[in-house]
Amino acid sequence: MNGPNLNKLGTREPEIYGTSTLADIERLVSERACSLGAEVRSFQANGEGELIDWLQNEQSAADGLIINAGAYTHYSIALRDAVAGCSMPAVEVHISNVYRREAFRHESLLSPVCTGTIVGLGVHGYELAVEALVQLLKKN
Repeated sequence: MNGPNLNKLGTREPEIYGTSTLADIERLVSERACSLGAEVRSFQANGEGELIDWLQNEQSAADGLIINAGAYTHYSIALRDAVAGCSMPAVEVHISNVYRREAFRHESLLSPVCTGTIVGLGVHGYELAVEALVQLLKKN
């Protein structure tokens, strides 16, 4: 699940986010999941409510969540509560190293309700998130 402005990846601040598009990332994640015997459903929205609605509608059919909530990471209590309430392991992903950026990006409301967080490894962070979720789910 990807939040606001991530639909602009590839053209939005490539010096920070790289040149991969969201479609590239979705393909990468899908291929990695398939190689591990899993499948993924991807979703992106710029609106907070749309993200929450999608999560609530999909949670009964999902075993795990990979979330890059974009700016909502830092201030959306509603999205935080939705992730906390979905009762599945969640991995928070950020393409850039948010701790090397503006101070307001240093706090995540999602991290405390996520199983893990991957920060600053570019689009490879999404692949690592898939691998982590598959491993976590095998243990349970």
